[in-house]
Amino acid sequence: MLIPVPPMGWNTWNTFAADINEELIRSAADSIVKLGLREAGYTYVVIDDCWSLRERDPHTNEIVADPAKFPGGMKALADYIHGKGLKFGIYSCAGVRTCADYPGSFGHEFLDARTFAGFGVDFLKYDYCNVPVTGQAPLLYRRMGQALRTCGRDILFSACNWGIEEVGTWIRSTGAHMYRSTGDIADNFKSMSNIATGQIPHLSQSAPNCFNDLDMLTVGMFGKGNVGSSGCTMVDYQTQFSFWTLMGSPLMLGCDPRTMTPEIVGLVTNRELLRINQDPAGLQAYRINHCWGNPECFTLARLLEGGDIALGFFNISENPCGNLLLLEHIGLTYESGMRLRMVDCFTGEEHYSGRDTVKVPKLPPHGCLVYRCTPVKA
Repeated sequence: MLIPVPPMGWNTWNTFAADINEELIRSAADSIVKLGLREAGYTYVVIDDCWSLRERDPHTNEIVADPAKFPGGMKALADYIHGKGLKFGIYSCAGVRTCADYPGSFGHEFLDARTFAGFGVDFLKYDYCNVPVTGQAPLLYRRMGQALRTCGRDILFSACNWGIEEVGTWIRSTGAHMYRSTGDIADNFKSMSNIATGQIPHLSQSAPNCFNDLDMLTVGMFGKGNVGSSGCTMVDYQTQFSFWTLMGSPLMLGCDPRTMTPEIVGLVTNRELLRINQDPAGLQAYRINHCWGNPECFTLARLLEGGDIALGFFNISENPCGNLLLLEHIGLTYESGMRLRMVDCFTGEEHYSGRDTVKVPKLPPHGCLVYRCTPVKA
């Protein structure tokens, strides 16, 4: 199963945690279609932890969906989601028990993979709680990876061990298509910015068919839900979404799609930002430090297919901050005779750089600017 660009979709955990049921999932899928999110690329509808009974079936050893939450069963729910032109995702864990104390897949990997295939699952999020001391992360993820490869159905394998045991150095060997490289996100700016900046040294550990996952987006939560925390402003969410798109992370929405504001829908369906995230070249971004040495005001650059360059200017500090980019830092010398035609990804406005620098106006606290740039003759 080839995944050439970062997967996109929606996951239940950030907002709903254990408070999930069949009606919620159906109505969320309806909203994803109604709001145009499916057409923008958000195709996976993923049920996180807490969907099953507390114990396996005593006769078959299978994991069983909680009939109080999912009276129609998982196959019927998957059929409904597929009928909407979407894909169905589910959750399990490499440990004996899941993070919320439901049955894990340790020792049952092949049985569970067949069970999920029978449900009609297209996506498996695979967590890493309650692993016995005899377990080793590379072996456990290879085991489930092999189980999925032989289950008779294409299932996207989303590994989630939070970046421990140097996961980026071995995860591709497991067959995983994406992998969590961070701890859990909370809906506040510090959590989001710490995750984003903490992953900059690991950007090289992401490529087509195995993407570095910065966790589900909190964009649009505004302090509500399971990881509500203090919430964020619209400026914060613009910066979060810009980080995730430039870094090539999978884009898994975590807010309630039934209550998304038009501003949030507009942000997460921003055509130019999604073009950067889904760029077929699949090249990684790199950080360019601010020329005055301020570590909280910096640039991310990413080479795109066809010769374009994405530039993101970020201010994660609590004070306004200007920025200045030397074109030398992206490979354009003064002697090259080139400058940049720059299109603002938020406004569509067009600007031109000088022959040696890009000067950026002062960014507000937590603010950012993102441009799609084309090198042209000066």
